[in-house]
Amino acid sequence: MNGNKANINWYPGHMAKAEREIESRIKIVDMVIELVDARAPFSSRNTSFDRILKNKPRLVLMTKSDLADSQITEKWQSFYKEKGFLSLAVNLKNFKEEKKIINMCLAMLSEKREKEAQKGLKIRAIRAMIIGVPNVGKSTLINALAKRKAAIAGNKPGVTKAQQIIRINKDFELFDTPGILPPKYSDFITSCNVALIGSIKKDILPLDDLFIYAVKYLNQHYSKALMKRYGLSFDENQDWILDAYDQIALVRHLPKKNGETDYDRVQDIFFKDLSDGVFGGITWENPYE
Repeated sequence: MNGNKANINWYPGHMAKAEREIESRIKIVDMVIELVDARAPFSSRNTSFDRILKNKPRLVLMTKSDLADSQITEKWQSFYKEKGFLSLAVNLKNFKEEKKIINMCLAMLSEKREKEAQKGLKIRAIRAMIIGVPNVGKSTLINALAKRKAAIAGNKPGVTKAQQIIRINKDFELFDTPGILPPKYSDFITSCNVALIGSIKKDILPLDDLFIYAVKYLNQHYSKALMKRYGLSFDENQDWILDAYDQIALVRHLPKKNGETDYDRVQDIFFKDLSDGVFGGITWENPYE
């Protein structure tokens, strides 16, 4: 696969507006909580945030850790530590880290608050800005921290479009923002990764290419899971693509279409299996590769 095969440009107008608003309001927050998807921590972040957020203290939360490869998640945590960022892997479906996250944020700003107290200033609540790409779990996290439905959550990109301030307790507030993607992805692999984790719709990419990329990646990194599910293993130096389609169709008992394998149906089944987590924890990128 050519890493520059795709140049995906689909930037909705509300994202451009939201990015400008974040840049104008970064001054009113004390820190940033950046959410990335644990299955693709690099691909699932908007690198323009680095310019906007400047030197604000940052906590990186790797969401959907239950769907990721736990061994690779540990490598990402080491990577963030090397970069000087605090990080935490969280499972938002079975979320138990509310107090831990709030305490981590308070600890990050404790020195600043102590200095304000020494100056006789009124100690106000810490305000943290929540940022991330669509469908990374921002609204779900906010609702869990607030212990109420304070933000609209949904399993599709772009549900939250407005920015809002949510009071968690007397010491902690959240500034919610919409999911914002980069204006375009010029790299094919990154485009595939964000499609496979659901941050953009899969059909923005050619589904044939996305299928080939994903199956090939599983064969390279999760061959046992691929074999267990489909009885599929192949040598990438040979013409394996049609055989992969045929094998998946055979194992899943898919009816033929006009006497031939129904390639569209195979893709649908494969992508559903990925979404349902039938292969176990899958991470699409390694920080040290």
